[in-house]
Amino acid sequence: MLKAAFLLSPDAFASAYGRDVFDRLRPLVETVGVITPAEKWRLSPELLRDVEVIFSGWGAPRIDAEFLAHVPRLKAIFYAGGSVRYFATDEFWSSGIRITTAQAANAIPVSEYTAATIVLGLKRFWHYARVTRETRTFPLYRPMRGGYQSIVGLISYGAIARLVRQRLFAYDYTVIVHDPFLSEADAVREKVTRVDLAGMFATADVVSLHTPLLRETKRLITGEHFASMKTGAVFINTARGEVVDELAMIACLQRRTDLQAVLDVTEPEPPESDSPLYSLPNVVLTPHLAGSVGPECLRMGHAMVDEFERFQAGLPLQWEITAAEAELQA
Repeated sequence: MLKAAFLLSPDAFASAYGRDVFDRLRPLVETVGVITPAEKWRLSPELLRDVEVIFSGWGAPRIDAEFLAHVPRLKAIFYAGGSVRYFATDEFWSSGIRITTAQAANAIPVSEYTAATIVLGLKRFWHYARVTRETRTFPLYRPMRGGYQSIVGLISYGAIARLVRQRLFAYDYTVIVHDPFLSEADAVREKVTRVDLAGMFATADVVSLHTPLLRETKRLITGEHFASMKTGAVFINTARGEVVDELAMIACLQRRTDLQAVLDVTEPEPPESDSPLYSLPNVVLTPHLAGSVGPECLRMGHAMVDEFERFQAGLPLQWEITAAEAELQA
């Protein structure tokens, strides 16, 4: 059996590699150590000398030259999480060590959150729930777009947005996409329409952001975009707060009380205690919970066991990533 170590945060180990997952791995590997928090590896670096595979997750150690010097036999990393950008260094990518992630598994709950938010947003769910609570009656005048033939915009068409699109096939929506890497042939196959960013904000009833944070995408969404939105439109962000010019967004939401923003991510995170995001009536804040939480994390652990079984059998890994692909992760 291959020698394996677990290096991640205590919470991530408990949630992603819970009993069911660990029981699957037990007969497959020889566990030489469970190191939580991961940075404690420096206290016992000799544990890593014979390690051939690492199972990790949120709170992974920085895989730099210092770390690599202590894992001469390491062949692969199985990461029960999404983005690896925070720990995978240039030295790691040059090492030839393989890495596979549970990004596809983590995309599932984000797509569920987003699709549910789209449906509720088109009914102005949070607005009317608040008005009903404050007035203690049902408002007689209830303007809303509703779902039928509404236009839903998806910014960036990666794994999460594609799953959102799949879920929206059940509804009578028109789906438009802004993604410079989406070809016209792929758009036709996915039954979406390509648009530019300005056109999306001006025409969509709901805009959902799925763009990774890159140098080119920081503050991609400006105040002008929000100002151009249709009456009663909804903006959803489950990507990264830094992709949005947050101050400009807040200023627009203060003026445009008809708009609704549902924000699972902010900049900073959480917002400062005096941020208007806490008090604006047309903002719904959730504490970065769109991704895997609770038992959902076990899906990521099981995905990595599946990958390890493929690795053992000499089969192609389903979710192995390259340095170039990692750069496009959120």
